[in-house]
Amino acid sequence: MSAYQDQRVVVTGAGGGIGAALAHRFAAEGATVVVNDLDPAKAAAVAEGIGELGGRAVAVPGDASAIVAEAREALGGTIDVYCANAGLASGGDAFADEAVWEAAWDVNVMAHVRAARLLLPHWLERGSGRFVSTVSAAGLLTMIGAAPYSVTKHGALAFAEWLSLTYRHRGLQVHAICPQGVRTDMLTAAGSAGELVLVPTAIEPDAVADALFDGMEKGRFLILPHPEVADYYAARATDPDRWLSGMNHLQRTWEAR
Repeated sequence: MSAYQDQRVVVTGAGGGIGAALAHRFAAEGATVVVNDLDPAKAAAVAEGIGELGGRAVAVPGDASAIVAEAREALGGTIDVYCANAGLASGGDAFADEAVWEAAWDVNVMAHVRAARLLLPHWLERGSGRFVSTVSAAGLLTMIGAAPYSVTKHGALAFAEWLSLTYRHRGLQVHAICPQGVRTDMLTAAGSAGELVLVPTAIEPDAVADALFDGMEKGRFLILPHPEVADYYAARATDPDRWLSGMNHLQRTWEAR
């Protein structure tokens, strides 16, 4: 029997891409899944697709920052796993509009914080809970041409790390998914920078779900669907100037395209 049989799971931003893949995988493992997305039609389509395959899912559309109470009610009063997957791929540089920075911060960081505020009291009281944060390799490294995205994904990773180090002895399990390119609408939206950096090694959303389930089984915090990211992360930490020079070379290559 799967470890997730009869678990109650919420996946935000699950109308497509990584979120839909996570929702399908949890349902296939026997969980009951709340499929959340801003687009009601997309959320409903994914939930219906899971049902057609014999799984259990219910659509709860709306802002990912504000659906915990409704999702908990839809799941019969309890959430066992919360996947903070909704994200905003905001491009731009230091001169991006304030509204762009604010939206990226709200979706990529504060939505996680708001969810945790509502989830933690129950999880800590009972001594168990699982928080899955879809970050990005940009949260470990960075992404050219996307200052708001890179900065806020660093924030998402920092919050996930803080949750783990603060509450792991009280039964909270935290995982940060940090892929590079994944073949989703978000990759398409990354434009020429994405074509240069992400497309050559892009993977399917199902591969991200596979990496998460392998990492959860092994109790890993960092989930790296692209294993080479570990080497990049180590290089960044041990020789930051060399790493920054390499990234600047990518920047100049992109500017010359």
